[in-house]
Amino acid sequence: MPDIEGTNEAKQYYTEIPQTSKCYFLKGSNSLDWGMKNRLGRIFNPTSGNTVMLAIDHGYFQGPTTGLERIDINILPLVPYADTLMLTRGILRSIIPPDTQKSIVLRVSGGTSILKELSNESLAVDIEDAVRLNVSAMAVQVFIGGEYEKDTIINMTKTVDMGIRYGIPTLAVTAVGKDMVRDAKYFRLATRICAELGAHYIKTYYVSEGFETIAASCPVPIVIAGGKKIPELDALKMAYRSIQEGAAGVDMGRNIFQSDSPIAMIHAVRAVVHDNETPETAFELYKTLKNKKS
Repeated sequence: MPDIEGTNEAKQYYTEIPQTSKCYFLKGSNSLDWGMKNRLGRIFNPTSGNTVMLAIDHGYFQGPTTGLERIDINILPLVPYADTLMLTRGILRSIIPPDTQKSIVLRVSGGTSILKELSNESLAVDIEDAVRLNVSAMAVQVFIGGEYEKDTIINMTKTVDMGIRYGIPTLAVTAVGKDMVRDAKYFRLATRICAELGAHYIKTYYVSEGFETIAASCPVPIVIAGGKKIPELDALKMAYRSIQEGAAGVDMGRNIFQSDSPIAMIHAVRAVVHDNETPETAFELYKTLKNKKS
């Protein structure tokens, strides 16, 4: 209803307090639109600034890899403890409950298998389907130095353009061919190219020498890939060092779902990523939770 004459003096305009605008918490994201920031804020914890992503998209080129034979049995119990799930639309629609409150990072590139040249990927999901699925980001593989380097870079830039149109961020995943050297020089090149061409955050590998230079020279957040299964304490050390050296989280798969106790392991990873626990303390948590289960 309109104000009744004579009641205006009861209003509080706080004229002595200027309106403030908070700087967005995530590196390189302050100029993004509201929808982009809102989606990134579902992936990254605004308190810690970091994320624990659970990567379960391996089947799009590997098939039913160890630990992902039955996602309904092996993975669904882990979902409550992840900040976000990285997966394909087939698994999302067929297995993940639609009432989940977890953010979704959707794999949108594909087209080859482990039997062929992996860098020969195309975009495999239409932006309209990503919108229908209400995803928080789209993930596309980029093979810097690969046989089809240019094609995968263009896949990424097309995804960035489509995502900007609808307010959906793009995660660039830097893939490493079996003949490529995994060192800081290569990853500085790969991550910077992806960021320069518009990726909103980047998944790459941790290296023990010079990782801080990779994170420092990349103007958007970096999350590290877990990679192949390694002993639990080693995986926690890798996660800890990456966070200390500038990463904004981890995107782990096999080092969680192939662990002897996956739920205990994801709790331990969270302790490192969000609570700044040392790997040794987190490993003690892992052992305690593992023994409690048994």
